[in-house]
Amino acid sequence: MPATRERSFIPLRAAGGGRAEFRRQPPLSLYVHIPWCVRKCPYCDFNSHALAAQGAKTAASPAIPQDDYLTALIADLESALPLVWGRRIDSIFIGGGTPSLLSGGAVEELLAALRSRLPLLPGAEITLEANPGTIESGSFAAYRAAGVNRLSLGVQSFNRQHLQALGRIHDGHQARQAIAEAVRHFDNLNLDLMYGLPGQEIEQALADIETALSFAPAHLSCYQLTIEANTAFAAQPPLLPEPDLCADMQDAIEGRLAAAGYRHYETSAFAQPGRQCQHNLNYWHFGDYLGIGAGAHGKLTLHDRVLRQMRWKRPEQYLAQAAAGTPVQEEFTVAAAELPCEFMLNALRLVDGFDARLFESRCALPLQLIEPQLLQAERAGLLERNGQRIAPTEQGRRFLNRMLEFFLVDRD
Repeated sequence: MPATRERSFIPLRAAGGGRAEFRRQPPLSLYVHIPWCVRKCPYCDFNSHALAAQGAKTAASPAIPQDDYLTALIADLESALPLVWGRRIDSIFIGGGTPSLLSGGAVEELLAALRSRLPLLPGAEITLEANPGTIESGSFAAYRAAGVNRLSLGVQSFNRQHLQALGRIHDGHQARQAIAEAVRHFDNLNLDLMYGLPGQEIEQALADIETALSFAPAHLSCYQLTIEANTAFAAQPPLLPEPDLCADMQDAIEGRLAAAGYRHYETSAFAQPGRQCQHNLNYWHFGDYLGIGAGAHGKLTLHDRVLRQMRWKRPEQYLAQAAAGTPVQEEFTVAAAELPCEFMLNALRLVDGFDARLFESRCALPLQLIEPQLLQAERAGLLERNGQRIAPTEQGRRFLNRMLEFFLVDRD
């Protein structure tokens, strides 16, 4: 299964009937989506909208309706309060799009609005995504002063040719400058890197890793470029390296990062000891998350069911609907029969897998319900069990999609 960007989303699924009684609510995180980018990258299938058509070419003239959007986010949050009232927020992730188009003042106002409405875990991880091409002098200092304590930089590569092929607005020099500035203000820094790029050789992929390691980031997300539907690359696919070469790149990257002391703890995530992304761990442990902002998804465990929501996707729709008190475009109860698959889509991304008791706690279903599927995956060499621990084998990590097929629900 190809790795994904640092934050992880589970697609909305059609839901049938079925209800389940839940013993306790899982941890709750908050995801805030900023839907604008200076330019849409040709590989990106996230809900992001280019500003270039509006005349914005640099971060100095972002042309985003910042004040109106902040008002909409706060209204969205307030409309969701009845569903999460009294629950603590354990982590916050501000993603996009390009959140670094926001000013430090806007981020500060957003975090203050959250703290005034919901309790926040003391010392909670608060991540903001940033792109090197949108960083102005003083931006990182302003974000740190606003309360952000973890930064995720979308570098992707340091190679000029590969950055151009990916449609990025920064070059390698700007990437290095942005990282050097970021480490002055953040000791918890993630760098996003991609491999399997058009025309890329294994030595070039490792060169990107070496450059990243020279800054000693706490966390690295390394994922293979894949062609997603409804993207510019899908319409005009570039020539990518052969699958065997991509597999060799993956092996080499994993080996180099292990030698550098980074623990491979999730499909595409590597961290120094104790520096795993807490927000994403909550996703992968099938925790709850409230998603606000244009196109944001959410999963909330109520007393007797799991509720999924999606906000209006287009920014202009979202602004209008949030002002009207109806920011949610779609919501449904996840059928009990769907819960095992949804759980596995997350938990089996973890290299160490999960405790069987976590499945029962999150899904309020007995593990015996999926015993036939577990046995099939085990016999195929994709999954292993050790007491209560259930984890993908090395082959299972390489062929994660194949393993997950055992848990898909036949709706026919």
